[in-house]
Amino acid sequence: MSTLILALAAGAVIGLALGALGGGGSVLAVPALIYLLGFSPASATTAALLIVTATSATALFAHARDGNVAWRTGALFAAAGVVPAFLAGAAAGHLPAAALTIAFSVVAALAAVRMLRPSRAEPPERIRPAKAAGAGAGLGAVTGFLGVGGGFLAVPALVGVLGLRMRQAVGTSLLVITVNSLAALSARAGTGGDLRWEVIAPFTGAAILGAWDGKRLAAKITGQGLQRIFAFVLLGVAVFMLVDAAV
Repeated sequence: MSTLILALAAGAVIGLALGALGGGGSVLAVPALIYLLGFSPASATTAALLIVTATSATALFAHARDGNVAWRTGALFAAAGVVPAFLAGAAAGHLPAAALTIAFSVVAALAAVRMLRPSRAEPPERIRPAKAAGAGAGLGAVTGFLGVGGGFLAVPALVGVLGLRMRQAVGTSLLVITVNSLAALSARAGTGGDLRWEVIAPFTGAAILGAWDGKRLAAKITGQGLQRIFAFVLLGVAVFMLVDAAV
């Protein structure tokens, strides 16, 4: 199968994940770029952040148009995470790759377990600046260390910590992903290796188109169903990463 077809197929899947689930894009993008398209880990991480930034911004527009973005909450999350994401991104290059892989899989598994717990009825949304800022800073740091957009952590945090509805959490997480990814990219400037734009460009285009389809898919699934799908995606990613680290 040609590189172009692989790039288009992988991009479409990642776009669907971002559009429907509000995260998981760079979790899928990094292994796709390495194992399917032959990128080095450093190049794959930087390319994934480029792809996810563009795709998240597109999906954010679609969700915002339907009123599924809590802008004040998302802005607090994003602003609090910018500096930690930058600093952690700069420090990540000094840590062993295996340690980062294991840390990623553990965090993803914990987030999945939280999402699978029976949900409690939430009170009407009320902005809690201290909780939003604290969770956003932690999310930014994890994003910088792991080199991913962070939606797989943002959605559970927005649901569990701030009490957003699942569909609104998905839309709001895209704002956080876009800002955190930009911060992580700025910290990694000049460290991404050889970026193959002939692969990144079609990959990104397919991901953007997939994000629009993912947004429509999200509108047809109940919040609880979407939450369970998201959790099982996270568990699958966690298992894959643990196996990869052990080999």
